[in-house]
Amino acid sequence: MDETEGGVSRRTMFGVAATAATAALGLAACGGSDDASSGPVTTAPSEAEAIAKDAYIFGFPLVLMDVTRAAATRTPANRFQHAAALPTPARRDVVRLNLDTLYSSAWLDLRAEPMVLQVPAMAGRYWLMQVLDAWTNTVHNPSSVRPQAKSGPPCAYAIVGPNWSGTLPEDVTPLPVPTPTVWLLGRIQVNGTDDLAAVRALQQQLRLEPLSNWTERRPTPAVPPAPQADSTPPAKQVAEMDARTFFDRLCAVLAINPAAPDDAPAMKRLATIGITPGGGVVGLSDAELSSAVDTARQQIPVYLDPKSMNENGWTVDLAIGSYGTNYLQRAAIAWKGLGANLPQDAIYPTLFATAGANGSTGRFRLHFPAGQAPPVDAFWSLTAYDADNYLMSNPAGIYAIGHQVPVVPNPDGSIDLAVQHADPGPDVPPGNWLPIPESGQFSLTLRLYAPKEDAIQDRWQPPPLTPVS
Repeated sequence: MDETEGGVSRRTMFGVAATAATAALGLAACGGSDDASSGPVTTAPSEAEAIAKDAYIFGFPLVLMDVTRAAATRTPANRFQHAAALPTPARRDVVRLNLDTLYSSAWLDLRAEPMVLQVPAMAGRYWLMQVLDAWTNTVHNPSSVRPQAKSGPPCAYAIVGPNWSGTLPEDVTPLPVPTPTVWLLGRIQVNGTDDLAAVRALQQQLRLEPLSNWTERRPTPAVPPAPQADSTPPAKQVAEMDARTFFDRLCAVLAINPAAPDDAPAMKRLATIGITPGGGVVGLSDAELSSAVDTARQQIPVYLDPKSMNENGWTVDLAIGSYGTNYLQRAAIAWKGLGANLPQDAIYPTLFATAGANGSTGRFRLHFPAGQAPPVDAFWSLTAYDADNYLMSNPAGIYAIGHQVPVVPNPDGSIDLAVQHADPGPDVPPGNWLPIPESGQFSLTLRLYAPKEDAIQDRWQPPPLTPVS
């Protein structure tokens, strides 16, 4: 029996061993060939639709990244866009936001030359500069815990595209990336609203310069913001694309950001229906393409990697950030939260529950035994979200605990967190209460920044969420 992933056989998900029907398909490239006999080969609709479905899963992260990049065009390429404030429940453009870090984001175009990133000294403050390729893989992850720099602080890195050759300054650490399009996603620890000014000052000390400007000490001229691009969230834009538009976008982006060498079997199979760099789908009707895309869109959001753990009701996915040829995993993570970190930088145990169900009081407790608090080299937090994955309004204005206001342990060193709608009163310290809805669905995410090996290797699990009578 074939091993399956989320109901999809590994053999059908771009397996090297092809079926007889697949083997009969030619390598049809869009635009034809000098040899008339090598044109597009007519395939059975079911086989062609299966390839189109797999092509959607394969290409979804690349297209979503490109749409996200295009949505950020108000800030020019190779320039930082800095978040200036912590999110509130009023923000509805991005799901499952954190209140622990401020982001500094930049979309890089490395076709001309490398970009040099300089990170200032941050006096013990946690920071992470995540470097993602166009396929959503985290390729590099310098941080306060693992600077990976030749010297510093300040630490200087050169983010280098695939086709550049040259010499870097001796004190600049190379960070090669396999695609010319790169998402640089920086995070700096923020300790509440009173700390915002200090973090903004650090953001302004981040430098991002073309290598030629860096070596010649030329200042990079300021570029005024462009007019606001489409304000529709990128995920919604991709979800609303008709099938042919999606595949046209995929082929166009493939021409700039080609697939990895390990993807050669997948690309060979996709080429049989015309999906090539700069190509376009052939041999399928709009109805067949729509059917294939509908099937893919049903599979992606429900997929959970078989290696994921589910301890005490929490889902902990430790196979994120870099995906190899696990295309369904890559698509599922992009669907649920673009820009996922490697486990060594952060892990996100998540639990879904219902308040007030079956006559319950809607009050819960999380109890960490002494010595069993989340094991981290930086810090941890616990955030509550509503049924739509947004921060929840509440009279106390508390959306996360564990970080900004330290939790207070019990006399024996254990920790009790009250998870409930109503104020638990003076017996519970302010930093130990996380509000949730009075009734209905909600979820919790426990974020571990720079987790220790016990968490990464699953030797530590979060405790169960226990109802209180």
